[in-house]
Amino acid sequence: MDLEVVRNFYDETVQYEWERLERHKVEFELTKRFLNRYIKPKDKVLDLGGGPGKYSLYLAENGCDVTLADLSQNNVEFAINKAKELGLPLKGVQADSRDLSGIEEETYDFILCMGPMYHLKSEDDRIKTIVECLKKLKSNGIIFVAFVSSYSFVWDYLIRNPEFILDNERKAQLNKIVEEEDFAGEGFSDNFFISPKNVLPFFNLFNLEKLHLINSESFLYLREAELLEHQPEVINAWLDLAEQVCEREDLLSFAEHIMYIGKKTD
Repeated sequence: MDLEVVRNFYDETVQYEWERLERHKVEFELTKRFLNRYIKPKDKVLDLGGGPGKYSLYLAENGCDVTLADLSQNNVEFAINKAKELGLPLKGVQADSRDLSGIEEETYDFILCMGPMYHLKSEDDRIKTIVECLKKLKSNGIIFVAFVSSYSFVWDYLIRNPEFILDNERKAQLNKIVEEEDFAGEGFSDNFFISPKNVLPFFNLFNLEKLHLINSESFLYLREAELLEHQPEVINAWLDLAEQVCEREDLLSFAEHIMYIGKKTD
């Protein structure tokens, strides 16, 4: 990962990131449903790579003790200011996910790691991040880890720029799904895209019990824009159906984001 490239990207796109989960409401709403299954008021949560604070503020509003840590100081300041506007308690710290030495160990009931894996191109860096998270997590604590799927840019190209398949460099990226390989390189910043089949083997390296592996968009991503034009009761009914099948292995290739949820076992 080129640290400065990623930091600068997020320093310059704070408002865009804040609004992103409004455009990608399916991801936000399905993720919240899984957070709600486990996280209760007064629980202590570390939101690592939490950006401008969408999930942090949601959990703070629900009565959790939340610390947001992010590589971008601009994101941290935005989240803290937004919390003040809303009258919510929120702690914030600038941090690199590979070194959380400034954060107290075995303190958190839950850790959200829903951002760092989008950019850590080296497996060593991804391992370091999970090891750091587990140091901060209490025994039997739960971690939520999100990845960008190797299919994500396939769907984006198909929806927005189908002609990209005629560009040799773009076609080489698209062929990663034929080869069933991860892809590390230029995406929306400096990025890592994981093949769905490689998520669970990665977590076999750690003392974690798998609770869920979910497609964060279920089967809705390709029609999300059209769906969001409908009334809330229609959207919620589709979300209800999507939640019931989002753990199906045969739907993982429809994911833009894949989320692993595991319990610390040591």
